[in-house]
Amino acid sequence: MQELLAQIAVKKAVVLGDMMLDSYQWGKVQRISPEAPVPVIEINREEYRLGGAANVALNLSALGAEVYPVGVIGAEQNGDIIVNIFTQSGLDIEGLVRLKDRKTTIKTRIGAANQQIVRIDIEDSSWITEQAEDEILGRLEPRIKIADLMVIEDYNKGLLTENLIRKTLELCRNHGVPVAVDPKQKNFFCYTDVDIFKPNYKELMTNLGQSFESDDDFFEAAHELQRRIRCKYLVVTRGAKGMFIFSKDQPMKHLPSYAREVYDVSGAGDTVISALGLAYCSGADIDLAASFANHAAAVVCGKLGTASANATEILESYRAHR
Repeated sequence: MQELLAQIAVKKAVVLGDMMLDSYQWGKVQRISPEAPVPVIEINREEYRLGGAANVALNLSALGAEVYPVGVIGAEQNGDIIVNIFTQSGLDIEGLVRLKDRKTTIKTRIGAANQQIVRIDIEDSSWITEQAEDEILGRLEPRIKIADLMVIEDYNKGLLTENLIRKTLELCRNHGVPVAVDPKQKNFFCYTDVDIFKPNYKELMTNLGQSFESDDDFFEAAHELQRRIRCKYLVVTRGAKGMFIFSKDQPMKHLPSYAREVYDVSGAGDTVISALGLAYCSGADIDLAASFANHAAAVVCGKLGTASANATEILESYRAHR
């Protein structure tokens, strides 16, 4: 595992996806509102964290990789906050395309006593324009030429159009860059011939229009999807049940979850695709890469809010489960 961590630390990764901002507002519940039967929360602490593809970039950086994030944000205050966090975290801001007519996606979680009470989302999930696509591709191409890995993080916020997906995958094929994808519902089947495709169990059912009655139904559907989109590896995450790996030439493999205490699952998928992709492009076989990602997910599930796992924490988790 230490040898793998050393290999990861010299890799260059491009992240293309929906850049988001997570806001956390914490306070105390003192009374019930006289206006409605809801608690009144007196906020005494607020913090901002990176979400979506921005969190993927942070996770890749925490593992030591050199990261080139590419995506769109708004030209308002929330966009400024993302740029500031990028700068403070040592992340490259040159790939952030700021659009004056677009809102930055922000998810605001309000809670008390470490318990989330409500989440408020403000976003613009309309498709970006052809002009914005061209600008994104202009930022992508020089970065792909020097990259060891492309991670595509799709949160259905309008960035990843069919055209942008197709042209990005063409660039990666032309330059021999492996691709790891974390998909959502829209354009789910556009990610053909990628190296790693990582939906979760619910996303798999939703996009296939099925409700699995048994594990056999799940396994059959997963193998069919793997054949349909021709991905090298299909990795399906299933929460506390761990992850399942499907490929063309090997039997299905199951890795149990290593999380000892699940404190918060926010951003766990971001961590999995980051660690999985980096380990894979560093020469690990899919089993070792998935195990590495599983340990990284265990680390972040023990933290509150969107978080990242560093090499030391992953190594500690690995040693604890040997």
